[in-house]
Amino acid sequence: MPRTRSFSIATLIVLAGLGWWFWPTLRPIAAQVPGLSALIPSQSAAPRAPARAAVPVVTEKVERRTMPVTLDAVGTVQPVASIAIRPRIDSEITEVHVAEGAVVKAGDLLFTLDDRALQAQLSQVEAQIEKDTAQLEQAKRDLDRAEDLLRRKIATQVQRDVAATLVRVNEAQLAAGRAQRDSLVTSLSFTRIRAPLAGRIGSITAKAGTVIRAADSGVIATINQFDPIYVAFSIPQSALAPLRRAMAEGPVAVEAKTPAGPVRGTVAFVENAVDLATGTVGVKASMPNAEERLWPGAFVTVTVILGEEPGATVVPSAAVQIGQNGPFVFVIKDDTAQLRRIAVTRTQSNFTVVASGLEIGEDVVTDGQLRLVNGAAVSRDPARARRPAPALANGS
Repeated sequence: MPRTRSFSIATLIVLAGLGWWFWPTLRPIAAQVPGLSALIPSQSAAPRAPARAAVPVVTEKVERRTMPVTLDAVGTVQPVASIAIRPRIDSEITEVHVAEGAVVKAGDLLFTLDDRALQAQLSQVEAQIEKDTAQLEQAKRDLDRAEDLLRRKIATQVQRDVAATLVRVNEAQLAAGRAQRDSLVTSLSFTRIRAPLAGRIGSITAKAGTVIRAADSGVIATINQFDPIYVAFSIPQSALAPLRRAMAEGPVAVEAKTPAGPVRGTVAFVENAVDLATGTVGVKASMPNAEERLWPGAFVTVTVILGEEPGATVVPSAAVQIGQNGPFVFVIKDDTAQLRRIAVTRTQSNFTVVASGLEIGEDVVTDGQLRLVNGAAVSRDPARARRPAPALANGS
């Protein structure tokens, strides 16, 4: 009995295999047999591949704009003047009139030094000047008498010459005394240390009571000029000629970007030689800095505006993609994406200047490119529209 059951199962498997193998041949015959045609699945009922959905994208127009011609660089903020305050005489600081980090004006009193010894020397010299003045007056009177006696043949020529010599000696002594007095007055002025320029003072290393010497190598404090201020940067030597042409036409604008906002100035100085090690040329821009947005030693991004290019073909930089064969964009025509190779001139802010490959008014994809291929169906998605791009550096 078990052997019969096994034989039946094997027979059914063989028959099923034969039916599957010959079914394409038997299907037209079975379709003509009443009752079997209803069991045959219709070819029209075969499942179809679903149609590919349109890719949602965001597009913007290719525009014609006046674009600035710029150079970008990284610069360093430098003070126009940095003055180290050092003593010019040996003395003791009696009073400090300024706080560390304070803003000072030219001529402000910073330090007072002990001047008692110099005042005593000055009094002594002034007394000597009075003595020399009296002696000179007496010598002049003696010379007048000697000349009168010589005219009357009473005194000799030698007596007259001795009187004249004594006058010149007293004049020289008086001049030396006055020079010594001027020297002491100058030294006394060194006991009042004043700010040589307007700026911000740094750390003060010497406090009241400190004995300072003119031979010391250290500084008491340093004053940096803040307004105006320099931004130093380097440009490639290939950009030197365009920069010089722009400077010949007028002041060249420079914009430095800071966390507090951009600061605009002009090119003030170009180095007189190209750096052989880097192939760059040093440039300094003078920047107004009344609000102290620029701080000495800070790094800033610098944009040099050489001029303007009217009628440039411009697309948002977000639309430009980089492939193995160079930059490209997706252009939308009749809700279909077309891959278009382009030639890029430069990128300015959030815009890219295109030399060829696009026409004014065409729609380019700025969002959704990662899902696109050439010929893909697209649908514009207003819900994902990009916010307006910020204005360019020149305000256009």
